[in-house]
Amino acid sequence: MARPKNQGARREALIEAAGRAISERGIAALRIKDIAAEAGVSAGSVLYYYPELDDLVFEVHSGAVERFLGRRHAVTDALRDPVERLRAAAESGLPAHADDADHRLLYELHGLADRSTAHAALMGSLFARETALYSTILELGAAAGEFTLAEPVADVARNLVTLEDGYGLHIVSRNAAVDRATALRLLLGYARSATGCPRL
Repeated sequence: MARPKNQGARREALIEAAGRAISERGIAALRIKDIAAEAGVSAGSVLYYYPELDDLVFEVHSGAVERFLGRRHAVTDALRDPVERLRAAAESGLPAHADDADHRLLYELHGLADRSTAHAALMGSLFARETALYSTILELGAAAGEFTLAEPVADVARNLVTLEDGYGLHIVSRNAAVDRATALRLLLGYARSATGCPRL
């Protein structure tokens, strides 16, 4: 790996390398030497910037949350039709396949929430912000006359996020009964029932 010219770039390179290592090996098997090998540097270089592995893992989690949300907003914000936006939100919330690195990384890191208040806060923040994304789309659709909500907006939004999280976990866990196409069909089926919109 070419050596970045400044400390910020070096830290970012280590964060990216740690993310790849976690996605490929899992958080339980993560070692400094794995991160160093992924980044093409010595273990000492990793420890120079991150003397505590937990600090590096937290940076990975924080960055993964922001990138994931950023991509979801980029996809949905580009669309005007609330029906298309809701469909795009559902599609962007599911793993593309069992080896989807971004989703695998988030599921691995969310597993730290029961042992770390900082990681729990990140997981909670992601859930709240995804709920807000769906809520906005649902409110716009209702205002446009496309959606007739069967439940309060917040409840529908929370259910959509929870369903995509659950189905996503089965996809990356290689459950043969739940592939992406099946998960998307079921997720949109709930959305259709909750919104009364036949176009979904």
